[in-house]
This record gives sequence, structure tokens and C-alpha cells, in this order.
Amino acid sequence: MKVEVRQSELPAADAALTIVGIYEGESVPFAIADAPGAADAKGTFKTLSAVFPAGRGRVLVVGLGEREDADAERLRVAAAVAAQEAVRLEASSLAWALPELGDDDVTAEALVTGTILGTYRFDRFRGSDPEEPQPPQLKSLTLLAPASVEAAAETARICAEAQNRARDLQSTPANFATPAFLAARAEEIATAADGVTVEVLGREEIVAKGMGGLAAVALGGPEDPRLIVLRYSGGGNGPTLGLVGKGVTFDTGGISLKPGAGMQEMKFDMSGGAAVLEAVAAIAELALPIELIAVVPSTENMPSGTAVKPGDVITQYNGRTVEVNNTDAEGRLILADALAYAVELGAERIVDIATLTGAVVIALGSTFAAVISNDDELAAEVIGAGESSGELTWRLPLHPEFKAMMKGTVADLSNLASKREAGSITAASFLEEFVDDTPWAHVDIAGTAWDVGREYTGKEASGYGVRLLVELARRQAG
Repeated sequence: MKVEVRQSELPAADAALTIVGIYEGESVPFAIADAPGAADAKGTFKTLSAVFPAGRGRVLVVGLGEREDADAERLRVAAAVAAQEAVRLEASSLAWALPELGDDDVTAEALVTGTILGTYRFDRFRGSDPEEPQPPQLKSLTLLAPASVEAAAETARICAEAQNRARDLQSTPANFATPAFLAARAEEIATAADGVTVEVLGREEIVAKGMGGLAAVALGGPEDPRLIVLRYSGGGNGPTLGLVGKGVTFDTGGISLKPGAGMQEMKFDMSGGAAVLEAVAAIAELALPIELIAVVPSTENMPSGTAVKPGDVITQYNGRTVEVNNTDAEGRLILADALAYAVELGAERIVDIATLTGAVVIALGSTFAAVISNDDELAAEVIGAGESSGELTWRLPLHPEFKAMMKGTVADLSNLASKREAGSITAASFLEEFVDDTPWAHVDIAGTAWDVGREYTGKEASGYGVRLLVELARRQAG
């Protein structure tokens, strides 16, 4: 979507539809106060009212709620509601009069993000019927705002479009979005971006390196696994940031088979990998001055006569042995190899992001992702990045008692805790075994990756994590 900032007064807005936000109990701007419909406009949050100034096209008034409740998140929601109405009205261009929030940059980010995310549509497999009309599209957004917000608006555009690309990856069916498909996307990113290089390991190389977790999970299906490594060299004086994303392109549970109801959603089990790939693309486009290593282990998890079995023992990349007591706890096995590899490659602080446990949905629903970390400073930075981006996180604790629950009987570790409690934390405790003393934070997005229901993410793929990871990188870059 084209995004621009223009220093125009409301009457001169050159767009098919102009948006004005008003707070509860307040009136529309003086420039349109006498127009038909202005007297009926309300500031109730998310309420839409049409105003028809003579000779000035259509104006849509969006209620922003109580002024004291106003924040960036409510503006993202209001922008999404307005943008969806613009699409319904078949308006191809939109202009927003910048509301008063106290920080123009924050306001601009919220409006751009809400508009771009709110009009997302996955239509790759639609349109095969030549008689079916093409859905209307919103092609441009103009902010009627000071020139000083241009950088914030452009950053928001880059991040929101990266998030929508992650949603495309998430939404693509698993017979298309294979590990090779994700690897090809990584190669596209490296080709298109300055400072980015890519390395992709196939099955033989994965086995030869001793990545027993990724190799074991991949045994059940015909699709070869991939270990995808992207490096971004942007300079800067900070520590090398490592991003690790789970890339299970379809998760049946393996021999520990999942129930059939809703299994089609398991194409979303690569959501962490999608977020990492597109976050790297956005970081490179923004030319952030940081050093970055991203690792995405990718495979299917399928049942077959060759699949890893409950009770099998495998050896992970760092030499730790693991009893595979549940083949549906596969994400931690492939992340373990990737985390150990990221440490070896030189990552000095690591964030992994994964649809790892159903337990996190019970604990935090679809509002917060869980953060579990061995480092207070890094955990605080992740939480702060989430608050700024609107991709909220909540920290859960680590404790030696949780780690003890992951000890194996015949091997060093088990991939399933001995008790059915604290499932998200015990899974993270397992991962901690593979980062040595490197500052590390695990983000469990099983509740936030899809079916969130927020106005700008809808109920399908959300692309959660892209903006959080980019914001984290921006903060490290200074």
C-alpha cells in the first residue's frame, strides 16, 4: 500500500474517503461541522458515522472512545475498522486527519499499522472463476499530518507489510508451504536485501551435523527438512542478536497423533518461522545497524512406519540425549538443535518464537504470548517491545523444580514433563538446556498466531511476532 504524509487541511484532502476520529463527547472539526450528518456523529469507540460536506467527497467519522482511554492500540483498532469500511465502500484511497494523542509518531504508526493489517486478505487460491468479480482494494493511505511523522509512517508501513507477508506464509496450505518453500522465501529475502546472506542445510547435512532433533522429527514424511540460516550484517556496536523460529509446516503429532477435529489448522505450526523470516526482511529494509543471525528449523511432523516412536532416544546438536516420550512435543526437539546452532554461530543474545504449547492458550488466551527467559534485561526488552508494538507478552517464571521435571529416565532429558502441569514452562525449561549461558528469551505464540479476533488481525493468521521482533531489533540498534 502506498503511504504518504501531506500537510493539508481537512477540506483539501484528496482521497476517495477522508477519515476523522473524534473522542467521546466531542464534536467534529469546524471545517465539516455544518455538513449533513455532522450533528449525528458520535465518539463512541468504533462507531462509524457518515458526513457529506458539499463538494468535498465523503467523510467517515470514527469514534475513538474516551480521551483518557486513548492509546496506540485503540487507534490501530479504529484505523482497521475505518479501513474495512473504506473497502466496503469501494474507496481505493484513504486520508486520515491525525487525531490528538500526545505523540504524533505513535499516532502515525498506529494509523498506518491498523490500516494495512486491517485490510489484509489471503486470496492466492481465489479467482479461478473468471466471472467472479475481483474484491475492492485500498491502494493508498495519506496522513494529514506534520512532515515530522514521515519516518514513523514509513517504518510502520514496512513492518505491517512484513507482517502481512508472514500471514501469507502462515495461510498457504502445507502441500504448498513445505520446508523447501520456506527455504526459497529465505533465499528471496537474501537476494533482495543488502547485507543479508542465506545458508540452507538439507537432510543429509542435518544428519551429518548431528542435529538429531530435526532429523528425528523429519523421519515420518517424504518432505526433506531444511535448516535455514539468514545472516544480516548492518554494523552497529551491540551484541549479535539471534532469532530462532519454529518452522513445522504441518504437525499431525506424528505417532502420538492429534485429534482430527481442527487438524487443518496445523499448517500454522510454522508461524514462528514465518515471523522470523519476515522480521529479517523488514530489519534489512529498515537498514538497522545491528548484527543478526536467524535460524529456522523446518520440517513436517508425520506418522509412518519410519517415524520416530515414543520411547526412542535421540542425540541433539549439543550432545544432550533425549527420550522422545511424545512425538507431538516435536517443536522443542527441532528448536533445541537450532538454539545450540545459533550459539555456535555467534549469537550473543537469542529470542526464539514458536507455537509451542497448547498450555499457553489456557494460561494467557489469545491476548498475550508467554515470555520465559534466563535473563531479566532481555525479558524486559521483549516485554517493552511487545507493549510498544501492540504484540503483548507476559512473563512466566523459570524454576529448578520445572527443570527437574524434564529429566529423562534412560537419557539426559525427556521431551515431555513427568507431570501434566506448567506445560509452557517445562517446555521452555527443556529449551534452556541448549543455550548455555547465552541470554535467551522464549516467546510462546500458540495462542496469538491465529484466531485472535482483533479487528486488525481477524480470526485467521495474525503474523504475530514480526513487529515485536523488529521493535526489539530497533531498540538494540539504538
